[in-house]
Amino acid sequence: MPGIMIRWILTALAVLVVAKIVPGVTVDNTGSALLAAGILGILNAFVRPALVILTLPLTLVTLGFFILVINALLFWLVAGLNFGLHVAGFWSAFFGSIFVSIASWIASSVVRGGGGEKTLIVTKWNDPVELRRGRGGRWE
Repeated sequence: MPGIMIRWILTALAVLVVAKIVPGVTVDNTGSALLAAGILGILNAFVRPALVILTLPLTLVTLGFFILVINALLFWLVAGLNFGLHVAGFWSAFFGSIFVSIASWIASSVVRGGGGEKTLIVTKWNDPVELRRGRGGRWE
């Protein structure tokens, strides 16, 4: 749970920084940035995978660049829900979503998972082998 909270706060900080550096993106206050980051996280968890699957042929043709368009559309959608994040147009959403995506990726790489060890059981020649994820994120 602390990992999710830290990522949420870091994403909200990224939204605040985007409002400062990307023309056409504004945020009313810090609470609005937290709310926008939370909604963006929910959309990225539930809606984005469906959009990626539905647009897979177009994503393949564009060599993956259409994913950036999906991210921009989701960022623009969050702004359109009127929670204090305002985006002037598609290109503002495009560049804002790139920055927020990079910041979220960095936050996810710094903050590993939800805490605790993960266990994976692999069967090799009918003998179970139990692997545990160590503190560094490596399987041991």
